[in-house]
Amino acid sequence: MKMSGAQMVCEAIIAEGVDVVFGYPGGAIMNVYDEIYKQNSFRHILTRHEQAAVHAADGYARATGRVGVAMVTSGPGFTNAVTGLATAYADSVPMVVISGQVPLSLIGTDGFQEVDAVGISRACTKHNYLVRSIDDLPRVLKEAFYIASSGRPGPILVDIPKDITGELGHFEYPKSVDLPTYKPRYKGNNRQIKKAVEAILEAKKPLLYVGGGTVLGKASDEVRELAKITQIPAVETLMARGVMGASNPLLLGMVGMHGNYASNMAMSESDLIISLGARFDDRVTGKLSEFAKYADVIHIDIDPANIGKIVDVDYPIVGDVKQVVSKMIKMIKDRANPDRYQVWRDILARYNQLHPLMYNDSDEVIKPQWVIQRLGELVGKDAVITSDVGQHQMWAAQYYPFDRPNQWINSGGLGTMGYGFPAAIGAKVGKPDNIVINITGDGSILMNVQELVTASENNIPVINVILNNHFLGMVRQWQTFFYDKRYSETDLSYQPNWKMLAQACGGEGFDVTTKEEFDKAIKDAIASNKVCFVNVAVDRFENVLPMVPAGGALYNMLLEHKDK
Repeated sequence: MKMSGAQMVCEAIIAEGVDVVFGYPGGAIMNVYDEIYKQNSFRHILTRHEQAAVHAADGYARATGRVGVAMVTSGPGFTNAVTGLATAYADSVPMVVISGQVPLSLIGTDGFQEVDAVGISRACTKHNYLVRSIDDLPRVLKEAFYIASSGRPGPILVDIPKDITGELGHFEYPKSVDLPTYKPRYKGNNRQIKKAVEAILEAKKPLLYVGGGTVLGKASDEVRELAKITQIPAVETLMARGVMGASNPLLLGMVGMHGNYASNMAMSESDLIISLGARFDDRVTGKLSEFAKYADVIHIDIDPANIGKIVDVDYPIVGDVKQVVSKMIKMIKDRANPDRYQVWRDILARYNQLHPLMYNDSDEVIKPQWVIQRLGELVGKDAVITSDVGQHQMWAAQYYPFDRPNQWINSGGLGTMGYGFPAAIGAKVGKPDNIVINITGDGSILMNVQELVTASENNIPVINVILNNHFLGMVRQWQTFFYDKRYSETDLSYQPNWKMLAQACGGEGFDVTTKEEFDKAIKDAIASNKVCFVNVAVDRFENVLPMVPAGGALYNMLLEHKDK
């Protein structure tokens, strides 16, 4: 069958079962958009910025576990998308981004809206392609979707010159992929798994270190089962919130720079760390020379490049965390002695009693932590929560009762302000029956505020809860602790009228200054079935605690507020 390159793109999207594409048209991708118009065979959502298109595809992928798809044009259209690619790459999100490019004859001539998309994106994609022949296009598209979703997931860029999308060629979409140099290992080495199991049975202070790979690998049930059989306590990274379930008695909480006291002390005093799909990020380890000095390390990860990259590993296991943990359960279930670790669990329970995760509540001014807790009480298991980056992100990770994987969507690795709102749009498209709430700050929300129009036009009712402290809050916190309160360029006293801004774009707005107003605003926002801003005035100088200073040892936490 002969068809144009633009038709091939659309046929590949259909063949891959994609039901929605987020994008923004332009000259170099216009042939594809013309075909989208003529075919009308899948949903396309026009965002108001290319960065938002990629973030929306990212949010869709994280909420559903499927490959997200975004489409942009060349030049500035592509460069606007780079932040979205880097965000997805840092958090291993399966995504395919299709970009238009100038015609082949203009490549390298500094043509209008030409940039080296492949060169620019090389460091922030799992793989990328520049299609130079119409004959290669079906294979490239098939490989892109396969690579994005297999092994350690990640974003793939397919850059297609305009003349290729207009040219006719033979189309036969491959049924399979043959990549001799790309063979992800899923099963794990049985000998290494047996050694790891023996180490677990001999340990006195083992700890499950649960990372974002358990979410990507759909391994939550297996991780919970391993914890239940062995009664080994667990900590979650920022990206793994929800894997264990908030009410699980074996969950100590989040670990790392803003992890709770018991979690960080457990990591510091453990004699065996069982790392499940985690990568020993610097926000978790703190000062490496002081990190888990008394522990052997079992490291399970599907990406061999991750193992041993940051810390020395005693039991390396390359494989899919779901499959590896399933094997561990079979080997250990008849031999486990849950009472063996009782003393260890008692020690950690005592740490939690000494320094629980807490804040000083107030009826005079709303505390941001209260907002998060109250949200959990109002919408809890029914909601998907996205966030931007800053204090509000950490409070959400600390205080929201995440009950399942894929419930918590945030930019962990790159820390992208402006991510939360478009990601919420993508999540709501992927999970239309769930309430979707973006927890944001008065700094982050303005970075992609134009997506109010996207949400209104497409009837995507996401709720943005703005924890408004009139500061770039996390930077202000660091200035308080480490810069002698020199609040350089962090005061956001000048603000828009949030309620009117939402209404001007077809949504609803609510201003909140009391707890009673907050409850009513959330209920009214849900009932409105519109995109909403819930602007909550919170304590300006509240800090995220505990806090491990950058470069400090994980066990040296700041636990008290500085004077305001």
